[in-house]
Amino acid sequence: MKLLATVDVLKKFESYLDIKPSSVRTYLTGIRSFQNFLNGNTNPNRQDVLSFKKSLIETLKPSTVATYLAGVRRFFQWTDTEKIYPNITKGVKAPKLNKGFKKDIFTSTQLKEILRTIDSKRDYAVFSLMATCGLRTVEISRARVEDLRTLNGQSVLFVQGKGRTERTEFVKLSKPVEAALCFYLKERKYQSDFLFTGEGNKNQHGQLTTRTISAIAKNAMIHAGYNSSRLTAHSLRHTAITLALLNGSTLQEVKEFARHENVSTTLLYSHNIDRIKSNIEETISRGIF
Repeated sequence: MKLLATVDVLKKFESYLDIKPSSVRTYLTGIRSFQNFLNGNTNPNRQDVLSFKKSLIETLKPSTVATYLAGVRRFFQWTDTEKIYPNITKGVKAPKLNKGFKKDIFTSTQLKEILRTIDSKRDYAVFSLMATCGLRTVEISRARVEDLRTLNGQSVLFVQGKGRTERTEFVKLSKPVEAALCFYLKERKYQSDFLFTGEGNKNQHGQLTTRTISAIAKNAMIHAGYNSSRLTAHSLRHTAITLALLNGSTLQEVKEFARHENVSTTLLYSHNIDRIKSNIEETISRGIF
């Protein structure tokens, strides 16, 4: 049996998928990468998949390898179901991913120092919102003015989270953050549906991109003297979640605050905190010295 990996087959597979367009593109990238690796071989087997995996591991980071393999596995599961080609990916595992965090976090004092150096009202509002509410850059980018609402006397911002199509979740705005948003919107002399907009010539008054939001956060950090590859916009999300746990919030409260789908993700933060609080090394050291 030959694999007819033609444009028509891929189109049928694409139409079969009931997932986000971005996920479809990711799957197709993995499949095309495998096709290129086969170099014209129309009768691949499991060993070819393993060799493909090995070649990826030698050149790409584990998370990218896992993504490519996910697309290939999904494709062959479908071809097997459709009686087009047997599933040759059975038992092929993705590389083990590091479940630790790749970004460092800030202390409350460090965040205060950074905020004091931000002159732009927009950038101050963006940074303070990310630092206190743990918002992702995509959530900041998607935010609209109409998402600012009041529930039972509490100011909130409804967010369209990662992988979401609707704004069904919200974050509570503390008084300083609410004030920062009000100052920014009051200063803005033009109308826009988006909560945060561009100020430069290329994207004046348009929706902020996630890249621009990342740059706003990163530039503020650097300006305050915190310049490290391990400190990025996502560090603010990690910081907010960690500070919530350190200040007594329950695991369930933090899971809902962070909008994690699975509590196991929240547990990663809890485990890190428990490990830092542990005095095992000091105990061993006293026994030796």
